[in-house]
Amino acid sequence: MKKKILELLRESEGFISGEKISEEFGVTRAAIWKNINSLKEDGYEIESISRKGYRLLSSPDILSYEEIKSYLSTQFTGRKIYYYDTIKSTNKMAKEIAHNEEEGVVIVAEEQLEGRGRLGRTWESPKKKGIYFSIILKPQVHPMKVSKLTLVGAAAVNLALEEMGVTSNIKWPNDILIKGKKVCGILTEMSSELNMINYVVMGIGINVNLDRNEIPEDLQDKATSLKIESKDEINRKKLMALILNKFEKFYLPFKEDGEILQAIEVCRKNSAVIGNEVQILNGSTKKLGRALDINDAGELVVEFTDGKIQSILSGEISIRGINGYI
Repeated sequence: MKKKILELLRESEGFISGEKISEEFGVTRAAIWKNINSLKEDGYEIESISRKGYRLLSSPDILSYEEIKSYLSTQFTGRKIYYYDTIKSTNKMAKEIAHNEEEGVVIVAEEQLEGRGRLGRTWESPKKKGIYFSIILKPQVHPMKVSKLTLVGAAAVNLALEEMGVTSNIKWPNDILIKGKKVCGILTEMSSELNMINYVVMGIGINVNLDRNEIPEDLQDKATSLKIESKDEINRKKLMALILNKFEKFYLPFKEDGEILQAIEVCRKNSAVIGNEVQILNGSTKKLGRALDINDAGELVVEFTDGKIQSILSGEISIRGINGYI
């Protein structure tokens, strides 16, 4: 009922009477008043005047479906959103419900208490300052192809930021950088049996409107936010919807044949590693080389100092620059 009343308020030009809302939904005026108050508690500014009714003045900066849907152009991605104010981890919740949900369902939270990135690293998630969400996917492809999906997420974020006027680079396979500092991380997890995928969960975390003092001091030389770099507040609702729009565009071909050539081209064009000296970290092993390319399988092509050229799969391998984060 609350969602229906909100939609009616959005559609109305000016005030709409409590009587008309009651007639529209066949409920009492008391029920209308209760739901209006609930919307106010959610952060919606609603003006109420006797004999005139109710008028929506402003909406809160939250990432619920009702708030981002006007920006969405997807067929199925993000068309069902589970919205949480605070949660331990969107990826964890997505994995708990994935078996019973259709693909494209999104779990989003304003704050994560136990957010994490690749290799178990902690992801700081200040409340309503970032975008933290996970997408449930169920592609019918061989599980070996799933590692490519991280590049789909990276390409989607990169192009969405570009449309918002922010230039970024992709640090293969799962980080988005601005001026050499991390602003976004992507974590892709899978449940599979032999040659069958049960589900894939892709988590995306972005530092959006954090101020410099909200970046942990020990990370300030490695991490940044969109607000810090653009020197302006970013519309989180629009950005999240743009990412989902662009993700689905790249994901649809993957569903068909497991290929992501368009996304890979975006990752090549905007790469932070191609042409640079890199360290390849695999557990306690470290090798030095130069990143040459990203091949059509989504692998990083590296020429090592001994002259050998090798294609590297994403996974437990970590990429670092010789003199810094990249």
